[in-house]
Amino acid sequence: MSRTFLVSALKQLWLPVLVIVLLWVGTARSTNFYFPPFGDMIGAMWANLAQGGLLEDLWFSLKNILAGLGLAIVVGVLAGLIIGEHRRLRESLGPILDFARATPTVAFVPVIILTLGIGATPKIFLIFLGSLWPILLNTISGVEGINPAVLETARSYRIPWQLRLRRVILPGATPQIVAGVRIALSVAVVLMVVSEIYGSPVGLGNFILQSGSSFAVTDTWAGTILIGLLGYGLSVVLLAVEHVLLGWYFQRPPRVRRNTQGLALLEREVPTR
Repeated sequence: MSRTFLVSALKQLWLPVLVIVLLWVGTARSTNFYFPPFGDMIGAMWANLAQGGLLEDLWFSLKNILAGLGLAIVVGVLAGLIIGEHRRLRESLGPILDFARATPTVAFVPVIILTLGIGATPKIFLIFLGSLWPILLNTISGVEGINPAVLETARSYRIPWQLRLRRVILPGATPQIVAGVRIALSVAVVLMVVSEIYGSPVGLGNFILQSGSSFAVTDTWAGTILIGLLGYGLSVVLLAVEHVLLGWYFQRPPRVRRNTQGLALLEREVPTR
């Protein structure tokens, strides 16, 4: 684990810790039915996790997010690299991609539940569908943003497409791809909750729905806090992966954060004439 990641994590953690302390102290004597003490919320969350019911809901939701987001990353990156490399294909698909991006994924929830049922498959498909567009569009934008001189140099040396993709295009587009994955993660968490509220017998969304319907306010807050912790934990993991993949990007000065990494790697693999 690099020092840069540790410093970045500490910069992000100090404010949440301060907020938690303030909430704990400030709401300790709360008698409001809708806003119970923060300590009671944490206690209810821990009790439900210890009993196993909420833990099962958490595992169900986590599996759906990982499956849907993982599928979106694979499809979005592969399709984005292909579309970004071919200008005519990119121009032809532009209106379709803009239409699909403008259509809210939540609108498909009733149709997906009606056709696929209420199991894990429709949740995964909904998360995949909503997470796909940020990754796909950012990958296309990342490929477009590569310095044209770098691509022309690679083509002039007749470097095979597979090697050019692996050593030039993919490293050059990776910062944009990771940014798209970060956006897709937040979308995936929202769609996970929505899909489980409207059509699921299990999951964190269903737990919040059932707790709210029975006026168990403390349990409702506990489920909401757990969803926030889940999203935050996944974002921290993504931050660690980002620093591993883009260590060269963060360590370089802004002027050389181009595709010099890709050219340097190409020089090692392509024999000189």
